[in-house]
Amino acid sequence: MTTVETAAGHRMSGHDAAGHDAATTARDASGPASEAAPGLVVRQFRQIVTWPLQLMPLKEGAQIQNHWELLTEIDDPLVGRPWAELKDEFPVDPAGFQERHYREFVGFLPRAQRFLYGERASRSGRTSYGDSPIRIYRRDDIRRVRTWLRRGTAPIELAVAHADLYFFYDVDVVVLVFELGGEDLPLAVAQEFVYRFARAYPSGWSDTGEAENCPARVEWLGADGAVLAVSDYDDRPKFTASVCRNIAPTVAAHWDFLLRPLRINHADPPGPLRYRPLEYYRMPSMVYLAVDDPGRMSQSDLVRLTLGVLPDRRPGLPYAARFLADFDQKYAYDRYHDPGRGGDWCDTRITCTGHTFVVVGDARHPVFTDAERGFLAQFRHQIFMLGLVAHFHRAALLMLSERLMSMITRLDIDDPATVRSFRRDIRQTQEIFLRFTHRYWFSELSDQAMARDLFHRWADHLALERLYADVRAQISDMSTYLDSDMLRRQSTTIVRLTVVTMMSILGTVTTGFLGMNLFAHAEEPSLTKLAIFSTVLAGITLMTYLVLRRSQALARFFESVADTRTTLGDQGRTLRDVFRRGGD
Repeated sequence: MTTVETAAGHRMSGHDAAGHDAATTARDASGPASEAAPGLVVRQFRQIVTWPLQLMPLKEGAQIQNHWELLTEIDDPLVGRPWAELKDEFPVDPAGFQERHYREFVGFLPRAQRFLYGERASRSGRTSYGDSPIRIYRRDDIRRVRTWLRRGTAPIELAVAHADLYFFYDVDVVVLVFELGGEDLPLAVAQEFVYRFARAYPSGWSDTGEAENCPARVEWLGADGAVLAVSDYDDRPKFTASVCRNIAPTVAAHWDFLLRPLRINHADPPGPLRYRPLEYYRMPSMVYLAVDDPGRMSQSDLVRLTLGVLPDRRPGLPYAARFLADFDQKYAYDRYHDPGRGGDWCDTRITCTGHTFVVVGDARHPVFTDAERGFLAQFRHQIFMLGLVAHFHRAALLMLSERLMSMITRLDIDDPATVRSFRRDIRQTQEIFLRFTHRYWFSELSDQAMARDLFHRWADHLALERLYADVRAQISDMSTYLDSDMLRRQSTTIVRLTVVTMMSILGTVTTGFLGMNLFAHAEEPSLTKLAIFSTVLAGITLMTYLVLRRSQALARFFESVADTRTTLGDQGRTLRDVFRRGGD
């Protein structure tokens, strides 16, 4: 058994969790028959899974829903209350403030710093920006992962650095962050692990019933080595029944266990905290590989890691050479890649597809492996935050787009109640999008050259600008429609009021000309006067109702009279339309 440095996490407090056993083993883990560089060993391996999920509303109609408040209150029958909030981003005693956290903080622009960390106004009593809108919860009962990549192979065990849930104020999105690490893994084993591990549910099954592209078995292990949860990728009836009954996939048992008390939206029994996936079954991942000689890794190895292709015994590239001709240009960030350079140069390759981020460097150089000041620290802190923000942006925009589609689906133009609900929901969504733009939307997070470039690459591959523009256009179109519909209804109301006023003027002028004393009822008994008043009121009310009912036809008659080009015959026909059914 070999030992690696205990996880420090990605936010500033609580990330050096005491008691986390960072031991990792690769007991007789025979790698797949692969053409991966023979004998090349990954001295340090890290994988960070970031899985964005859409949170379902707690209360219908409420704009701001703090799901995290229930996370520690629900006593789940399977896991109890495993989550605890990381309350402090900065330690109270500055002596406990570690340098890698300082480096992470100062690497961001001031506006991004306030978004990610807040200003801790609650400590000083000053009125300022306030706390960060990000709330982080962690569970520490899962300490290791034991994985059988394929049937008939020996398992490998990796240490769990941390399992966190990132909530974002005023946005119904949560991001699961699950980091694990190990040492001295054969390259082929590391490649296959990256390919198979982060899958929410299987894409299909083989003739023998084995889940395609998934691990044969995954176990969550506690601090005492006890098995807490086991995957069930091979349970075909469970997954097919979910799609058949709910028109939605379900997740594997070990991921369900990890997320509890959050339950998938159609879970039985349902829970108050519900979610649904926003994208397909492969979770976004960040991968760090420190090998003895990066130059021994072939282009095929890098392509397979980057594009998520299973290692293969056949030599050569996994896809056609023409298809991969622009691979380096599209995905590689070779700021530190110069294999012909000697001396103390640490050759490092970085690739990013948006969905997958891969770093391969030289394990012999402390500048790459130092967990406090080296690239490993930067990978697990600053670069992780770049990826987290990029995936959060995409998840939030997909959530808003999903919400707009749901509003259209519920709209029934023949049902006034759904029309009113549609107007209210569109207004609320427009307000939420406006707050998201001003609170969370960043085109720049850092002025440091590498951090700035990597965030731009993430944003480009995830198509964030295009997605933002699409959602903004959809909301703008719906808002414009509502505005025009409101103006149309106001115009119609004004026309009807104008017609009523015109008809009222006729009666007012006539009675005024006659002196308002056509009938002498002043001396009549009170009951007689009340009866006369009620009769006249009922008649006037009926006349006003009829005028309103025929207001459109009367408006056309008034327009024809005002139009000097119409003849008396045209005006007469328009007047006849007032008294015909369907004249409006």
